[in-house]
Amino acid sequence: MDVLAGIHCPEDLRRLSTAELETLAQEIREFLIEHVAATGGHLGPNLGVVELSIALHRVFDSPREPIIFDTSHQSYVHKILTGRAEKFESLRQKGGLSGYTSRSESEHDWTESSHASAALSYADGLSKAKVLQGRAKDNVIAVVGDGALTGGMCWEALNNIAADQHRNVVIVVNDNGRSYAPTIGGFAENLAQLRMQPVYDSVMEHGKNTLNNMGWVGRRTFEALHAFKEGVKSTVLPGEMFPELGMKYVGPVDGHDLEAVEEALTYAHDFSGPIIVHVVTEKGRGFAPAEADTAELMHTTGVIDPVTGEPKTTAEPGWTPVFSDELVAIAEERKDVIAITAAMAGPTGLLPFKDRFPDRFFDVGIAEQHAVTSAAGLALGGMKPVVALYSTFLNRAIDQLIMDVGLIRQPVTLVLDRAGITGNDGASHNGIWDISLTSVIPGMRIAAPRDGQQLKELLREAVAFEEGPSVVRFPKGSVPADTPAQRRYADGVDVLAHIPSPGEDEGALKVLLIGTGTFSVNLADIADDIAHEGVEVTVIDPRWICPIPDTVVDLARAHDLVITAEDGMIHGGFGSLVSETLSEHGIDVPRRSLGFPAIYPDHASRGEMLADLGLDSAGMKKRILAWIKDLA
Repeated sequence: MDVLAGIHCPEDLRRLSTAELETLAQEIREFLIEHVAATGGHLGPNLGVVELSIALHRVFDSPREPIIFDTSHQSYVHKILTGRAEKFESLRQKGGLSGYTSRSESEHDWTESSHASAALSYADGLSKAKVLQGRAKDNVIAVVGDGALTGGMCWEALNNIAADQHRNVVIVVNDNGRSYAPTIGGFAENLAQLRMQPVYDSVMEHGKNTLNNMGWVGRRTFEALHAFKEGVKSTVLPGEMFPELGMKYVGPVDGHDLEAVEEALTYAHDFSGPIIVHVVTEKGRGFAPAEADTAELMHTTGVIDPVTGEPKTTAEPGWTPVFSDELVAIAEERKDVIAITAAMAGPTGLLPFKDRFPDRFFDVGIAEQHAVTSAAGLALGGMKPVVALYSTFLNRAIDQLIMDVGLIRQPVTLVLDRAGITGNDGASHNGIWDISLTSVIPGMRIAAPRDGQQLKELLREAVAFEEGPSVVRFPKGSVPADTPAQRRYADGVDVLAHIPSPGEDEGALKVLLIGTGTFSVNLADIADDIAHEGVEVTVIDPRWICPIPDTVVDLARAHDLVITAEDGMIHGGFGSLVSETLSEHGIDVPRRSLGFPAIYPDHASRGEMLADLGLDSAGMKKRILAWIKDLA
């Protein structure tokens, strides 16, 4: 990789010849395949933006001219070109390189959240700041995918950007026809029509040679560009992406033709005012296994063979398939059950539902807010909607859940995958906020299953609930073996362990351990060790963690210490709910809580993060024993 070895900063790119740039693009693809195969990560998206990333850094002066990557899972090439290639062995590992842009890594990284559809709003604000600081000629560049453009926040930002023709915002639409899966909706159809323009077809099918080497989107566009450079205003193409906004549009451009992309971006760089550059790319380009992955084009992978693309480790059965199978079974019995996803039918396990009940499945694009309110409309119409999301993405729809669902008490079921600590994808992907956010909604019910059997039972109970909304949350990772209850109370609370103190001392300290989801199993596993310290231990799993069941109140009244453990934010979480409920009942028993602290953590595996926070079994046992010692 001779050319890549000489790239340490964007300035190095500007010294390369056309031939060297072509070699660099090939070397970057080989580098990505080798390193992402070893660590896992977003391979397909980054293989698709190699030429685009090179051209961006040759044309624009980063970081003076900020380049904002929407979602930023496609920023690996950007990282390589800004001096971080040598760190890729640590990609997504604890203490290593983030899988998204990270402000602590480089001055070239402006944002950190890995949620989609925000880049245009960032660009709007940054461009306003430049104008106010007397730097109006600087460009601000937002790289946004066609999938992200299905999110409403993009349209809100476009409305503001287009309103001011004096700010230099360059909107690069990276159009590969996909998010996780093919992009859906009217906007996707509009993009497809633009791709089918005769000029675009001629370039994609025949290339520059068939156009007598006359440019990047055909002879007509070349003439228009030439005229503009001579100072004559002209229309670049008759077809536009957002004609109603009155913004200049360039494209569609072959995103794998370096010369074409660079010339288009140079045009945008020199243009005065906001402009859209429509670049068509191929996700997974250059890696045959990714190109053959018709479902997701290797959007993200675990550790894989760099030649075959086959996984190197066998994944244990996860939570998502359990949910998927049970929802299909429920839908077989109930014709009113509807499934809704936000551009993630595969990751949330809804593809089997879609295949079995295509008329009862809706993918709304990357639009969680719309998904939740649309579900409320379905419920108002007599249907039973189930909205499947990653927990972290529900954060964007809390207003809709409070005002459009909760206020009118509609029976919408939300199934939150990846709830709790997720790990390698970084701070913004952890699903630690959902209990704190959803538990404040009057009438909300929240379930946290501890194993696969409980997931099936609680999903059925949630779908059957008609008095208001409900949430079923489960973590990332493999499903533990089923843990049968020693006893179930009438309100559904399960006793997982009851261990008298050694010698059955009637005066022994009585400790009640209450865990949410799999944390209840962890507490049961360490109950014997805790009882050996001369205390009586009872471990319960409430199953429904909001509202707090009456049995939890009754058991707390009969114990000397109540300890809660939850896979979520400790502030405003399950422990807080328990404390508030006990206070309402006048119960002054000492209480302690284990949960996620008020921090944005660095990326690490789920196991590493749990251990660091003292939330693995060993860490919880140590802290519980210390609390018991303090009370003894």
